[in-house]
Amino acid sequence: MSPEPNPARHDRESVARTALALLDEVGFADLSMRRIAARLDLQPSALYWHFSSKQELLADLADRITADVLVDGADVLTTARRIRDALFAHRDGAELVLSTYALRLGSSPAQAALEDALGAERSPGGSERAVAILHFVLGHATLVQQRMHADSHGALLGEGPTDVTAGFDRIFDLGVAALAESVSGPATPPRGRA
Repeated sequence: MSPEPNPARHDRESVARTALALLDEVGFADLSMRRIAARLDLQPSALYWHFSSKQELLADLADRITADVLVDGADVLTTARRIRDALFAHRDGAELVLSTYALRLGSSPAQAALEDALGAERSPGGSERAVAILHFVLGHATLVQQRMHADSHGALLGEGPTDVTAGFDRIFDLGVAALAESVSGPATPPRGRA
Protein backbone atom coordinates (compact mmCIF):
# COMPACT_ATOMS: atom_id res chain seq x y z
CA MET A 1 0.00 0.00 0.00
CA SER A 2 1.38 3.41 -0.95
CA PRO A 3 1.62 6.18 1.64
CA GLU A 4 -1.13 8.80 1.65
CA PRO A 5 -0.14 11.93 -0.29
CA ASN A 6 1.01 14.83 1.83
CA PRO A 7 -1.53 17.70 1.66
CA ALA A 8 1.22 20.10 2.70
CA ARG A 9 2.74 19.98 -0.78
CA HIS A 10 -0.25 22.04 -1.88
CA ASP A 11 -1.62 25.17 -0.33
CA ARG A 12 -4.90 27.05 -0.48
CA GLU A 13 -3.67 29.01 -3.50
CA SER A 14 -2.74 25.95 -5.57
CA VAL A 15 -6.03 24.23 -4.75
CA ALA A 16 -8.03 27.31 -5.81
CA ARG A 17 -5.99 27.78 -9.02
CA THR A 18 -6.55 24.13 -9.90
CA ALA A 19 -10.27 24.41 -9.17
CA LEU A 20 -10.58 27.49 -11.45
CA ALA A 21 -8.74 25.68 -14.24
CA LEU A 22 -11.08 22.71 -13.86
CA LEU A 23 -14.11 25.02 -13.86
CA ASP A 24 -12.99 26.26 -17.26
CA GLU A 25 -12.47 22.70 -18.52
CA VAL A 26 -15.50 20.83 -17.17
CA GLY A 27 -17.98 23.49 -16.02
CA PHE A 28 -19.70 24.14 -12.73
CA ALA A 29 -21.89 21.03 -12.73
CA ASP A 30 -18.88 18.71 -12.97
CA LEU A 31 -16.58 20.59 -10.60
CA SER A 32 -16.27 18.14 -7.72
CA MET A 33 -13.88 17.83 -4.82
CA ARG A 34 -13.00 14.36 -6.12
CA ARG A 35 -12.05 15.76 -9.53
CA ILE A 36 -9.99 18.60 -8.00
CA ALA A 37 -8.19 16.13 -5.72
CA ALA A 38 -7.45 13.80 -8.65
CA ARG A 39 -5.92 16.67 -10.61
CA LEU A 40 -3.68 17.44 -7.61
CA ASP A 41 -2.90 13.74 -7.07
CA LEU A 42 -4.48 13.84 -3.61
CA GLN A 43 -7.19 12.00 -1.77
CA PRO A 44 -10.37 14.14 -1.65
CA SER A 45 -10.14 14.33 2.14
CA ALA A 46 -6.78 16.13 1.82
CA LEU A 47 -8.53 19.16 0.31
CA TYR A 48 -10.21 19.76 3.65
CA TRP A 49 -6.84 20.77 5.10
CA HIS A 50 -7.18 23.90 2.97
CA PHE A 51 -10.95 24.45 2.73
CA SER A 52 -13.41 23.30 5.38
CA SER A 53 -16.11 22.55 2.79
CA LYS A 54 -16.83 22.67 -0.91
CA GLN A 55 -18.95 25.77 -0.24
CA GLU A 56 -15.94 27.56 1.25
CA LEU A 57 -13.89 26.66 -1.83
CA LEU A 58 -16.65 27.91 -4.16
CA ALA A 59 -16.90 31.17 -2.20
CA ASP A 60 -13.15 31.64 -2.60
CA LEU A 61 -13.46 31.00 -6.35
CA ALA A 62 -16.32 33.51 -6.62
CA ASP A 63 -14.21 36.13 -4.87
CA ARG A 64 -11.29 35.39 -7.20
CA ILE A 65 -13.52 35.73 -10.27
CA THR A 66 -14.76 39.16 -9.17
CA ALA A 67 -11.63 40.36 -7.35
CA ASP A 68 -10.48 42.92 -9.90
CA VAL A 69 -13.76 44.68 -10.71
CA LEU A 70 -13.26 47.69 -8.42
CA VAL A 71 -11.91 50.71 -10.27
CA ASP A 72 -11.81 53.99 -8.34
CA GLY A 73 -13.92 56.62 -10.03
CA ALA A 74 -15.63 54.25 -12.48
CA ASP A 75 -19.29 54.91 -13.17
CA VAL A 76 -22.01 52.34 -12.49
CA LEU A 77 -22.35 51.10 -16.08
CA THR A 78 -18.59 50.65 -16.46
CA THR A 79 -18.46 48.78 -13.14
CA ALA A 80 -21.40 46.55 -14.08
CA ARG A 81 -19.77 45.74 -17.42
CA ARG A 82 -16.51 44.86 -15.64
CA ILE A 83 -18.41 42.49 -13.34
CA ARG A 84 -20.18 40.89 -16.30
CA ASP A 85 -16.89 40.51 -18.19
CA ALA A 86 -15.26 38.91 -15.13
CA LEU A 87 -18.14 36.42 -14.96
CA PHE A 88 -17.78 35.66 -18.67
CA ALA A 89 -14.02 35.09 -18.28
CA HIS A 90 -14.70 31.66 -16.77
CA ARG A 91 -16.92 28.89 -17.99
CA ASP A 92 -20.08 29.00 -15.84
CA GLY A 93 -18.54 31.90 -13.89
CA ALA A 94 -21.93 33.60 -13.55
CA GLU A 95 -23.58 30.45 -12.20
CA LEU A 96 -20.80 29.86 -9.68
CA VAL A 97 -20.83 33.45 -8.39
CA LEU A 98 -24.64 33.50 -8.33
CA SER A 99 -24.80 30.27 -6.33
CA THR A 100 -22.34 31.48 -3.69
CA TYR A 101 -23.94 34.93 -3.53
CA ALA A 102 -27.37 33.32 -3.02
CA LEU A 103 -25.99 31.45 0.00
CA ARG A 104 -24.28 34.62 1.33
CA LEU A 105 -20.84 33.11 0.98
CA GLY A 106 -17.73 35.07 0.12
CA SER A 107 -17.02 38.75 0.55
CA SER A 108 -18.77 39.93 -2.63
CA PRO A 109 -16.20 42.25 -4.24
CA ALA A 110 -18.77 42.86 -6.98
CA GLN A 111 -21.29 44.36 -4.57
CA ALA A 112 -18.62 46.53 -2.97
CA ALA A 113 -17.56 47.81 -6.42
CA LEU A 114 -21.14 48.74 -7.29
CA GLU A 115 -21.64 50.48 -3.95
CA ASP A 116 -18.47 52.46 -4.60
CA ALA A 117 -19.61 53.40 -8.12
CA LEU A 118 -23.00 54.50 -6.81
CA GLY A 119 -21.50 56.47 -3.94
CA ALA A 120 -23.81 54.41 -1.73
CA GLU A 121 -22.97 56.35 1.42
CA ARG A 122 -24.05 59.65 -0.17
CA SER A 123 -27.12 58.33 -1.96
CA PRO A 124 -30.39 57.40 -0.22
CA GLY A 125 -30.96 53.70 -0.78
CA GLY A 126 -27.64 53.36 -2.63
CA SER A 127 -26.70 50.08 -0.95
CA GLU A 128 -30.03 48.50 -1.82
CA ARG A 129 -29.74 49.69 -5.41
CA ALA A 130 -26.23 48.23 -5.62
CA VAL A 131 -27.72 44.91 -4.56
CA ALA A 132 -30.50 45.28 -7.16
CA ILE A 133 -27.97 46.02 -9.91
CA LEU A 134 -25.83 43.07 -8.83
CA HIS A 135 -28.87 40.77 -8.94
CA PHE A 136 -29.58 42.03 -12.45
CA VAL A 137 -25.94 41.54 -13.56
CA LEU A 138 -25.80 38.00 -12.12
CA GLY A 139 -29.13 37.01 -13.65
CA HIS A 140 -28.32 38.52 -17.04
CA ALA A 141 -24.87 36.94 -17.19
CA THR A 142 -26.26 33.54 -16.16
CA LEU A 143 -28.90 33.74 -18.90
CA VAL A 144 -26.30 34.66 -21.53
CA GLN A 145 -23.89 31.90 -20.44
CA GLN A 146 -26.68 29.32 -20.48
CA ARG A 147 -27.76 30.42 -23.95
CA MET A 148 -24.17 30.22 -25.24
CA HIS A 149 -23.74 26.80 -23.64
CA ALA A 150 -26.99 25.51 -25.17
CA ASP A 151 -25.98 26.89 -28.57
CA SER A 152 -22.57 25.20 -28.39
CA HIS A 153 -24.38 21.88 -27.91
CA GLY A 154 -26.95 22.55 -30.64
CA ALA A 155 -29.75 22.67 -28.06
CA LEU A 156 -31.31 26.02 -29.01
CA LEU A 157 -34.62 25.56 -30.78
CA GLY A 158 -36.18 27.71 -33.45
CA GLU A 159 -34.90 30.18 -35.96
CA GLY A 160 -32.90 33.04 -34.64
CA PRO A 161 -29.87 35.19 -35.28
CA THR A 162 -26.53 33.53 -35.88
CA ASP A 163 -25.21 35.28 -32.78
CA VAL A 164 -27.34 33.92 -29.93
CA THR A 165 -26.35 36.87 -27.77
CA ALA A 166 -27.31 39.55 -30.32
CA GLY A 167 -28.89 42.52 -28.63
CA PHE A 168 -27.95 41.40 -25.12
CA ASP A 169 -25.41 44.20 -24.62
CA ARG A 170 -28.10 46.80 -25.27
CA ILE A 171 -30.53 45.05 -22.92
CA PHE A 172 -27.81 44.87 -20.28
CA ASP A 173 -26.99 48.57 -20.59
CA LEU A 174 -30.69 49.52 -20.44
CA GLY A 175 -31.25 47.43 -17.31
CA VAL A 176 -28.25 48.79 -15.46
CA ALA A 177 -29.06 52.37 -16.49
CA ALA A 178 -32.68 52.03 -15.34
CA LEU A 179 -31.64 50.74 -11.94
CA ALA A 180 -28.83 53.27 -11.56
CA GLU A 181 -31.01 56.24 -12.52
CA SER A 182 -33.40 55.49 -9.70
CA VAL A 183 -30.58 56.30 -7.27
CA SER A 184 -31.33 60.00 -7.49
CA GLY A 185 -34.75 59.55 -5.87
CA PRO A 186 -35.46 58.34 -2.35
CA ALA A 187 -35.67 54.61 -1.84
CA THR A 188 -39.24 53.55 -1.30
CA PRO A 189 -39.92 50.04 -0.10
CA PRO A 190 -42.46 48.10 -2.19
CA ARG A 191 -45.92 47.68 -0.71
CA GLY A 192 -47.25 44.28 0.16
CA ARG A 193 -45.26 41.27 1.19
CA ALA A 194 -41.75 41.71 2.52
